[in-house]
Amino acid sequence: MMRCSACLTAILLAGLAVGCGKREEAQEPAKEGAAEKPSGGESRIQHGTNGEVTVTVETNLQQTIGLQVSALEPAEISPNLKAYGRVLDPSSLAGLAGDLATAEAAQQSSEAELRRLKTLMAQNNTSERAVQTAEAMAVHDRVQAQSVRLRLLAAWGSAISQRKDLPEFVQTLGSLQSALVELDLPAGETPSEMPTQARLLTLGDETNPVAGQLLGPAPMVDPQMQSRGFLVLVSPNIPGLVPGAAVTGYLSLPGKPRSGVLLPRSAVVRLGGATWIYLQSSDQTFERQSVVLETPLEKGWFVSGGLKPGDKVVSVGAQQLLSEELKGQGGEE
Repeated sequence: MMRCSACLTAILLAGLAVGCGKREEAQEPAKEGAAEKPSGGESRIQHGTNGEVTVTVETNLQQTIGLQVSALEPAEISPNLKAYGRVLDPSSLAGLAGDLATAEAAQQSSEAELRRLKTLMAQNNTSERAVQTAEAMAVHDRVQAQSVRLRLLAAWGSAISQRKDLPEFVQTLGSLQSALVELDLPAGETPSEMPTQARLLTLGDETNPVAGQLLGPAPMVDPQMQSRGFLVLVSPNIPGLVPGAAVTGYLSLPGKPRSGVLLPRSAVVRLGGATWIYLQSSDQTFERQSVVLETPLEKGWFVSGGLKPGDKVVSVGAQQLLSEELKGQGGEE
């Protein structure tokens, strides 16, 4: 009986060993399959000694996320100053324009009456007293009109007060067909020469600059900033500027243009409070590089440092590339 029990135990142990071996063999293909690369490709992140980040993205994954690369084009801009301002309320201008129209009409009427009475006096058909009264009225109305002109000049400057189409101009401002903007330079900053052009950015859309007509210097210094300002007309008022709206402006100055590149807006990503681009270093590698956005242009940003014409940047899919990088780091910031 003892020998039979020992034999039975040996047989059972042998069966268990064979079963475990088969299970291990069945699991090996699964492990091999898990080590294979995904069919869609992969991205890998490398960190340099100076903090630079390089993302390697296989070609098929680039196609999957729609990555596109563009060569940077050269660009030139005139020297410019950055200014801040607001859209002006035209109601006080409308009031002065109305006062001026009334005063000028009274002046024209009294002068016409004086001429008429002088003609009658030459024909002995009126008295000298009537002529003297008409002269006094004509002088009064002339002085009154001149007073309104001086008030208009002091409040709005010669560029506006001397307009021949002042009533029509005020009408376009009141109906928001056009907008009048005052741009103030930072305190202590005064241009050596008169600016030649102006471009505006609104707080709601800081990527599309709006061309403005530079009318001339503002007649008064800002009481808080103590800085020089300039009046800019936006006509037609395509961006829909309304009185009180804050704007940022760039005033172009005479001088030798600066050289740089035109950086597409779609190439810029933001991370950690800074602006970045992905510069292509080979067919499958992209280096994230910080960039200073200097001046907005119609089709992008003017950049003068760190980039040169012909450099290839990711112009479509930069945000997806940033997501790939952050996934490789273990999560987005």
